[in-house]
Amino acid sequence: RGLTDISLLKRFLHLRYVDLSKNKLRDLSPLSSLTQLLWLKVDRNLLTSASMVKLPYLQVISFDHNRIINMEGITHPLLANLSLKGNKIQTVQGLSHDQLFSLEVLELRGNKLKTTAGLSLSKLKKLYLAQNTIESLEGLEESGQLETLHLRDNKLETLDGFSVSMTCLQYLNLRANGIHSIQEVEKLQVLPMLQALVLMDNPCAEEPSYRLEVLIRLPQLQRLDKELIEEEEREEAAKIRQTRKE
Repeated sequence: RGLTDISLLKRFLHLRYVDLSKNKLRDLSPLSSLTQLLWLKVDRNLLTSASMVKLPYLQVISFDHNRIINMEGITHPLLANLSLKGNKIQTVQGLSHDQLFSLEVLELRGNKLKTTAGLSLSKLKKLYLAQNTIESLEGLEESGQLETLHLRDNKLETLDGFSVSMTCLQYLNLRANGIHSIQEVEKLQVLPMLQALVLMDNPCAEEPSYRLEVLIRLPQLQRLDKELIEEEEREEAAKIRQTRKE
């Protein structure tokens, strides 16, 4: 609607669901009096900051496609789902680990992140980092609850940074990075629950017997590049693995 001023909302103290998407907002301070707010969507505005007064019951926020440059000032204690897709975030410096102890889903696709350092949150289950410029994986060892990790369309050339503490990770998407050697897959052996892996559009996916070589190294996989592992593939990989051991 082209709104630039939402000061009228100060009066509506009991609002719980607010959608202000597709306006021209630069300031969310009038929302500070909405202490009952549970759900907030402010996609496609002109916001340069996600900072807000702490709201005690807020559980879901979407700031997609604004002009936000950092993650400072997000301190809502019950926040479970935070989306900042399509902004200009280069670093997660300012992320309040001690405040966001309920956060389970973090969406940061389409930003300008170069590293994952600082993204470890104890309750985090789903982390979406596609379409950034990430060159290295750092600080993920504290994300012991993480189940899903999306890293499609980044700049990774190695698979360093995964940890034995990541005991819950089941889905890993590494599509369209710069991983050249199939040997890098061995570094994923520290992930005991990994069931689905996406590696297509990496240079290593062009190697002969690519699927088989991945399965030799990761026998627990159920799905590779969105295709189920066939029993024949699994048996052949097991034979080759045993032969190489001998």
